[in-house]
Amino acid sequence: MKIKKVGIIGAGQMGSGIAHVCALAGYDVSLFDIAQERIEAALATINGNLARQVNSQKITQKQRDNALSLIKPIAKMADFSDCDIVIEAATEDETVKRAIMQELCPLLPPHTLIGTNTSSISVTRLAAATSRPEKFMGVHFMNPVPVMELVELIRGIATEDDTFQTFRTFVKSLDKSVTISEDFPAFIVNRILLPMINEAIYVLYEGVGSVKGIDKAMHLGANHRMGPLQLADFIGCSMKVSATVNTAPARYW
Repeated sequence: MKIKKVGIIGAGQMGSGIAHVCALAGYDVSLFDIAQERIEAALATINGNLARQVNSQKITQKQRDNALSLIKPIAKMADFSDCDIVIEAATEDETVKRAIMQELCPLLPPHTLIGTNTSSISVTRLAAATSRPEKFMGVHFMNPVPVMELVELIRGIATEDDTFQTFRTFVKSLDKSVTISEDFPAFIVNRILLPMINEAIYVLYEGVGSVKGIDKAMHLGANHRMGPLQLADFIGCSMKVSATVNTAPARYW
């Protein structure tokens, strides 16, 4: 299946970032949000981030202009009817995501694949809210999307091989690397990352080290790109995600 047009639901930080990398890779992008002001803010953010990439010589001005021309805001989900892939990047709330899927599916042609950018919710459960679980899977981009290289791919119990392979090829075309996770709470990255950040907070709380000392220890001592407390500020803390990781010691929660 050849992907030409991508739909994105949600114009927040993740949705705008996904739109950015898709357009930069040459895909037509339809961007939807229930709040018009969020779409306007997303377009401004994408414009600014592309400008920074031009200034740092990562892309050319021509690439920036072309990417901006490929992103089209849409007013209703019915306008996804010509998309080959639709990626949901709404708030991390299962009730919201399931409602979106139930509204979206009747509006799409049979061939359209659906991805969810969930960072922690069961892909199989979300797929059950669709009429096409075989064409549905998790596509978890890291934050911030234009900078981070990794995408987690998560198959639901009904995800077909063709769906998986199409998404894998699509993600690689965005100049991203893929890791494959089974459908367990928080998948790979957040299952490991959130307990580490929580433990760093405990180390600070107990007075074992200062903010600067903790971050320096992990940056230089473990060769992490940045320390856990700096990373928490960078990505934004989400105890809602960490609360789903029920395999770690109880002290974290």
